[in-house]
Amino acid sequence: MDLYPEMECNNSENSHLNIGSLVASGPVSSSSSPSTTSTPSRYENQKRRDWNTFGQYLKNHRPPLSLSRCSGAHVLEFLRYLDQFGKTKVHAPICPFYGHPNPPAPCPCPLRQAWGSLDALIGRLRAAYEENGWPTETNPFGARAVRLYLREVRDLQSKARGISYEKKKRKRGPTQEHQHFTPSFSSFQAFTLPPGDHHHQQHV
Repeated sequence: MDLYPEMECNNSENSHLNIGSLVASGPVSSSSSPSTTSTPSRYENQKRRDWNTFGQYLKNHRPPLSLSRCSGAHVLEFLRYLDQFGKTKVHAPICPFYGHPNPPAPCPCPLRQAWGSLDALIGRLRAAYEENGWPTETNPFGARAVRLYLREVRDLQSKARGISYEKKKRKRGPTQEHQHFTPSFSSFQAFTLPPGDHHHQQHV
């Protein structure tokens, strides 16, 4: 399942945006020189696409926003914007299928981004932020407001969909935590956002 629909973009998937050109000032990416002896993993490719997409979001923000001025509030704005591309049915409390894991019929409840997809996305963006030379203490993806929002989404969707998000006990490798929900982003595409659209979505 794609996080975003495929949209028109002047750059192809293989010509990703350079985040350095989207910010007023800041560290230069340490990953600008790809290794010639190894192929990036699926996780690393996905993380790079997520990072470039968030940079494109900042560039198309009205007014344009530099990464150095990005806060947890802007990350929340981004996550809420993504809901319009969601494919997960989240039942309202008044819906007869509220709490039903397998609804027997359609309903008019809205589609949203699944909690697992958002959680994985934030994990990758949080790692990418620091890998690109930005300090941990200013990481907007690790802000308390973002953690609380994800917890709220998890609890709301768990009740609305009648499913449990309790994590299973498993051995944790260096990237396993972030890869757990990666398949939901298997066909991630870079895109150009319609000017001004996302700025108003947060108020809807």
